[in-house]
Amino acid sequence: MPVSTSSVTGELDAWRALPALQQPEWDDEAELRTVVEELAKQPPLVFAGECDQLKESLAAVARGEAFVLQGGDCAETFSGSTADAVRNKLKTLLQMAVVLTYAGRVPVVKIGRMAGQFAKPRSKPAEVRDGVELPAYRGDAVNGFEFTPQARRNDPRRLLQAYYCSAVTLNLCRAFTTGGYADLRQVHAWNQDFVAGSPAGRRYERLAGEIDRALAFMKACGADPEEFHGVEFYSSHEALLLEYERALTRIDSRSGRPYDVSAHMVWIGERTRQLDGAHVEFLRHIRNPIGVKLGPTTTADDALALMERLNPEGEPGRLTFITRMGAEKIRDALPPLIEKVHGSGSPVAWICDPMHGNTFEAPSGHKTRRFDDVLDEVTGFFEVHRALGTHPGGIHIEFTGDDVTECVGGGHEIVEDDLHQRYETACDPRLNRGQSLDLAFMVAELYRETQ
Repeated sequence: MPVSTSSVTGELDAWRALPALQQPEWDDEAELRTVVEELAKQPPLVFAGECDQLKESLAAVARGEAFVLQGGDCAETFSGSTADAVRNKLKTLLQMAVVLTYAGRVPVVKIGRMAGQFAKPRSKPAEVRDGVELPAYRGDAVNGFEFTPQARRNDPRRLLQAYYCSAVTLNLCRAFTTGGYADLRQVHAWNQDFVAGSPAGRRYERLAGEIDRALAFMKACGADPEEFHGVEFYSSHEALLLEYERALTRIDSRSGRPYDVSAHMVWIGERTRQLDGAHVEFLRHIRNPIGVKLGPTTTADDALALMERLNPEGEPGRLTFITRMGAEKIRDALPPLIEKVHGSGSPVAWICDPMHGNTFEAPSGHKTRRFDDVLDEVTGFFEVHRALGTHPGGIHIEFTGDDVTECVGGGHEIVEDDLHQRYETACDPRLNRGQSLDLAFMVAELYRETQ
């Protein structure tokens, strides 16, 4: 029996009566209402059928039949929504995916932290410099990075610009992934160049050589499947700004059910996953696949309660837990969660975010992360799953396709004194292209050990 539109609308607006954390205090509420009305008239950025396809792929991840590679900017910027920047990020993601696909012998679900990651939660609502207090930078969807009263104004019109930049980024991603740029042989050639020029290249030569021989064999056999020339690519971001997400929620004409058409997948952050909070309430009503970030203080009962709230019917592919424990804590904090969740029988995909639990401040004042800590957390994630006989479902990383100097370590080693050279992030430090590919080859080795 179809659900009435008024009933669905009421459910989608129920969050307004609950505490909504990490929402900006907009400078002009009337202007916000005008912007939200304009957003509600815009075409969808993604389609319900695409969200359902991703849900099916994530169901395969939960069954142990696929692996997720999710990544992109910590916080996208409007100025970074260029063809070169998008292409470089996508190129790096595709290179990583080829290595992981071959090593894991399973499909890799490619999800960009792209085309919508324009807002960030903050520890404090304001920032003080030299005695001057201004609103904290909350991402380009809210205000500007420059420390001036004009830039730091919480401007509702930026929500429209976030929509338009997301549309441009998605359009570029679709063109690149279907227009020949993602051809498997070309992507592997990029990896060969990386291996040849990497200080750690000898470690990767064997795996790269195996891929090369496999492709040569298929070419000799005349095999040239359509899948070699394009890839399925999905978008995701943290569903932080609830006015934006609500404005971009549509009722699917096929099913009469609501989908947030701002992205294929959206997630709830560690700071906004309260069971009685507005974010959980809103996301439980949309039909997209959704994720929840789980930090080291998460209890097994917390995880079970989130499952009951967000996926009471146990729909496969609906819910993904993205753990962000920190390298020092993951081996102790993760097992109780997996054991109890797995014991419940409800399908959940597990993904490791090895970035957010490993941030520290260098003597220079730069926020940074050690590549070795990132790798250690991923290693601990695999070790826990191997010990419990469960499936390590994927990794979620912050990276860029550019040669930035924001995280220390890696094959082309960056030391703390190098951080100032190309420290370009608008928020948290990202792995650069070389560090990302280093990580892909190392994760490939870890995945092989679990098979």
